Amino acid sequence: MKKSPSLLHLCLGASLAFAVDGANAQEAPLPAWTFGGFGTAGLVHSSERQADFSANVINPGGAGKTDRWSPSVDSRLGAQLAVDVTPQWSAVLQMVAERNLQDSWRPVVEWANVKYQATPELSLRLGRIVLPIYLAGDYRKAGYALEWVRPPAEVYGSLPVANSDGIDASYRWQAGAANNLTQVLYGRTSVKTDDTGKRARGRQLVGLSNTTTYGGFTVRASVLTAELTVDLARPLFDAFRQYGPQGAQIADRYDADHKRVAIANVGVSYDTGDWFVQAEGSRMNARSFLGDKTSMYVGGGYRFGAWTPYATFARVKANIPLQDAGLASGAPGASYLDGQLNRLLQTIAAQHSISTGVRWDFQPDRALKLQYDRLRPTGGSSGTLINVQPGFRSGHPVHVVSIALDFVF
Repeated sequence: MKKSPSLLHLCLGASLAFAVDGANAQEAPLPAWTFGGFGTAGLVHSSERQADFSANVINPGGAGKTDRWSPSVDSRLGAQLAVDVTPQWSAVLQMVAERNLQDSWRPVVEWANVKYQATPELSLRLGRIVLPIYLAGDYRKAGYALEWVRPPAEVYGSLPVANSDGIDASYRWQAGAANNLTQVLYGRTSVKTDDTGKRARGRQLVGLSNTTTYGGFTVRASVLTAELTVDLARPLFDAFRQYGPQGAQIADRYDADHKRVAIANVGVSYDTGDWFVQAEGSRMNARSFLGDKTSMYVGGGYRFGAWTPYATFARVKANIPLQDAGLASGAPGASYLDGQLNRLLQTIAAQHSISTGVRWDFQPDRALKLQYDRLRPTGGSSGTLINVQPGFRSGHPVHVVSIALDFVF
């Protein structure tokens, strides 16, 4: 089965499912407005009763401990409005409603930027811009554009934030028969982590990405770096600092306070129209309790008629110990702080998973997916699970079943 035009538009980061082709768009009177949207209605079941399965820590799901069947893991609704003001100037606004850390489904602005097409090859944008990282970075929340239910959390969970506020420049160029798009960006990002005002902030965010297409091949290589501050564990590290130089050293090592985080990713995809295979590898070092991780996945599938069976293997490995001796003293309260620190370090993902599923394109712009995941956190880590309870045991397999109805309009 060939990808539908709507799916191709999604994959290219274009305005979703717009029915105007390029020639007509050039002839249309300006300003020209376009509107589209996407959504997923999903249900997820997890066999784990001491933690919740989630695809993204910023948009937490509740399958497992919280609910036997949860709609919050994958369900979302997005809408996008775009306008071409002149042949050079355009703007786009995208809003997405999904469960957030405040247990709300209030829509948030995902994209909001103005674009200037300086030349046929060079464009500039100002505003809230999607981060150009990962193969599915431009459409990771549009489930219809994905062959599987969701991007592998082992890789995509390393950078749960999908956009930044700032500027970027994109330049299109050719090397022989290969088409390239090179992007540079500068910006910042900020996300609420709870209802008390705590936030995760990324400042001085700098990124470079290049996407190469050649026939059925797509290769994207990206690097991002930012100065990261996360308030979530601040009280714990403030308490460590009350224990003299040793406590201050521990706090400085793990506190995400103005730490320089870096992430590098390479993704490769080959799609013949009938069958496809893709793989990504990533390294993220946050120089804090958020960890230093190496992750990868490989997946593929075959399209026949309206059906696409597929499978993936994914893995994330922690590059730092998930245990620390801490204060290791008999001072009052020291053992409690050490225990809290180690529980925090055990949230650094170390896990592998195998997934298999089938996609059924039963109508134009509608797809139903059924997916089974078997994941196993390792090395004392809770993996990509959240809401971990004292009875959780690392090293045991977790079985996850997902049903998702994806659509674009």
